[in-house]
Amino acid sequence: MLLASVAIIVGFALLVWSADRFVEGAAATAGHAGLPSILIGMVIVGFGTSAPEMVVSAMAASDGSPDLALGNALGSNIVNISLILGVTAIIAPIAVQSQIIKRELPLLVAVVLFSGFLLYDGNLTFFDAILLLSGLLAFLVWSIYSGMKNPGDALETEFDSELKSHSMAFGKAIFWLAAGLILLIISSRLLVWGAVEIASALGVSDLIIGLTIVALGTSLPELAASIIAAKKGEHDIAIGNVVGSNVFNILAVVGIAGMIEPISTISPAVFNRDWSVMLVLTVMLMIMAYGFGRQGRINRVEGTVLLSAYVAYNGYLVMDVLA
Repeated sequence: MLLASVAIIVGFALLVWSADRFVEGAAATAGHAGLPSILIGMVIVGFGTSAPEMVVSAMAASDGSPDLALGNALGSNIVNISLILGVTAIIAPIAVQSQIIKRELPLLVAVVLFSGFLLYDGNLTFFDAILLLSGLLAFLVWSIYSGMKNPGDALETEFDSELKSHSMAFGKAIFWLAAGLILLIISSRLLVWGAVEIASALGVSDLIIGLTIVALGTSLPELAASIIAAKKGEHDIAIGNVVGSNVFNILAVVGIAGMIEPISTISPAVFNRDWSVMLVLTVMLMIMAYGFGRQGRINRVEGTVLLSAYVAYNGYLVMDVLA
């Protein structure tokens, strides 16, 4: 138990650090390759910030713990909206100006609904996983098209400024891209082993561990990135990180895990409780971002509501385990 706890702590710390190095290396490498900043931000950085969830869930599935992989994906999306945007908005209210993000939000809702359709029958087949990954490919194509068709968007301006402030030499970028990926795999292995050991020792399901401890840990890069972006006035990056990450979590994280180890029996609570909470939070986020008659923003009151939802959800999970 002690060794497993140490593995989780070390795994979390190394995961956050290596994810940051991986994203910076990937973004800089793409910049040297001549890709536009908007594509680097939407595709490369979006993929990179979901790398912890992808690697952890792939490791969990390959180790025969697909419930942990599924819990990590759904739990991370709940954490991203309720905790990350809640805390970020309380620190610095988030104004949404990017038209690209406003077009991505309905797609995110559609992706969440699609995942619910696949999970409703209580299993996740190999074919379901193929559908999710096909959706990811379609989303990437749409992102590239949308980014190129909207030059001068507020999101592009913020990405331009951010990428210039984090430029690095090509050789250094390649080094951190490779080293970051290797350390991601090592830290994910530590984290998954520790999480499964603790779940076994406490008699708690892999799903609950994935929804809580693992989901929080793998979402730490997004938390740091969103808070820093909001404090610098890069509001669209702050919310864009979350929207992009949530799409990747459903389509890529669940899709990859499902290909490695399909889930034949999914607890009804996954759909009735966890997926439903994710859907409600996603719709709330879209309503706040659109504004409907006012400037789209997440103010401190709305941030408090989101944070309260995170506390209530996790409190319910704890009470359910103790019951």
